[in-house]
Amino acid sequence: MEFDSIDCMTSSDVIDDDDEIHHHNQLSSLLKAHSNNGSSNSIVASAVQSSTTSVHELLECPVCTNSMYPPIHQCHNGHTLCSTCKTRVHNRCPTCRQELGDIRCLALEKVAESLELPCKYTSLGCPEIFPYYSKLKHEALCNFRPYSCPYAGSECAVVGGIPFLVAHLRDDHKVDMHSGCTFNHRYVKSNPREVENATWMLTVFHCYGQYFCLHFEAFQLGMAPVYMAFLRFMGDEVEARNYSYSLEVGGNGRKLIWEGTPRSIRDSHRKVRDSHDGLIIQRNMALFFSGGDRKELKLRITGRIWKEQQNPEAKFAVAGEEPGFMSGIRGVILHPGKKEAEYTPLEKDEVVQATVELPGVLSHRPKLDKQEVMNNILKEKAATDKLALPVRFF
Repeated sequence: MEFDSIDCMTSSDVIDDDDEIHHHNQLSSLLKAHSNNGSSNSIVASAVQSSTTSVHELLECPVCTNSMYPPIHQCHNGHTLCSTCKTRVHNRCPTCRQELGDIRCLALEKVAESLELPCKYTSLGCPEIFPYYSKLKHEALCNFRPYSCPYAGSECAVVGGIPFLVAHLRDDHKVDMHSGCTFNHRYVKSNPREVENATWMLTVFHCYGQYFCLHFEAFQLGMAPVYMAFLRFMGDEVEARNYSYSLEVGGNGRKLIWEGTPRSIRDSHRKVRDSHDGLIIQRNMALFFSGGDRKELKLRITGRIWKEQQNPEAKFAVAGEEPGFMSGIRGVILHPGKKEAEYTPLEKDEVVQATVELPGVLSHRPKLDKQEVMNNILKEKAATDKLALPVRFF
């Protein structure tokens, strides 16, 4: 039986005569199963056509059990393992204890290249199928991948979906759970000058059907001791952008206010803290807010969470007061920087229908004082709009 297309080469792609027999015996466990098929091409084809489970087993590293990616290494007896584990086993095959050398299993790498496999998060809802070598990159960013526990008080290794993590935070970490979109928290610490790094208990809020984590801690920012409060969203980055929050702290007639977008728990607690994306209070200022003799930290932080409008375009309607004027200026859309008002397709249809249905009312163009109409519009919107709005007349 010939094995012409199944070549496992050394890193230098050179084969000595003494080593040739070892290369012809590579992937022995795979070849034995197909010893009667007649050629190496049929062996590779059979491997590709086998079930996803069987192929996955072939590509599973026996040491770490992760999927293997090039370079895939093997010993002279055909036992394979990944490049990461090759250094961990001190160049000895974990199966037969033979020296590994620098033999690459090119045949198995080519088999893997021909495969298309579902994302490993299929059970969590991901419907995608990828070529084997693209799959790993997708899985690192897959929106269905589990989240890490957001608890900052310890290095918690728990991962899972949001409902699971909420129950985990409540039952295992005993965090404070609150409902509502406003909050008022007090943080107290005796002898604050003796503490350079500290993390207060995480607080979780249920708001708009979502969960948010409020963090507060002390750390060194350069040489300056500071306190920092920030909010994280229990969901992905895209969803997080739908919300905003504010934090406010003050005392003795002074006040600091922070407004921002909550970061997703995809970003680790440390990453958010080190990016300074939150309300930062220098320790001297925090003690000034605390009042008294400044020997005890007593900070009260208030805040709120709100949902951003999905459509940033403002819409309003103003009733007409002029005889013959249509029932209102409908569907005016304000675009800062644009010179003319526009109508959505639906609103255009409404205006056309109104014109067709009322021929007697609008038999001629009414004579209107444009300046007076403009003044009426601006009067109605004076509290919120500062734009001069050109309006189309029919």
